[in-house]
Amino acid sequence: MAATERVPVLMTPAEKKRLVSKAKRAGLTTGEFMRRAAEGFNPSDDGVALGVMIDQMNQATERAERIIDEVLSFVEESNQRIAEMEKSSGAV
Repeated sequence: MAATERVPVLMTPAEKKRLVSKAKRAGLTTGEFMRRAAEGFNPSDDGVALGVMIDQMNQATERAERIIDEVLSFVEESNQRIAEMEKSSGAV
């Protein structure tokens, strides 16, 4: 079926240039490229992917915080050992 309806889309000149360039590289008209892109976009898929990425980021952050706490504890214990060794050797 031939396309008979218009959907005006406002964009910056730079966005239009990128869009036209992508369409040409794909061997499509700009309109066909936009139709295919719009048909392929599913907001719920993006929401699911974003949720997974956020979960992964939260897990990575928790691991990093644990490791930082462990390192800080190790440094503090090392500083105490060094202070005790300096105290016993008479060096200050």
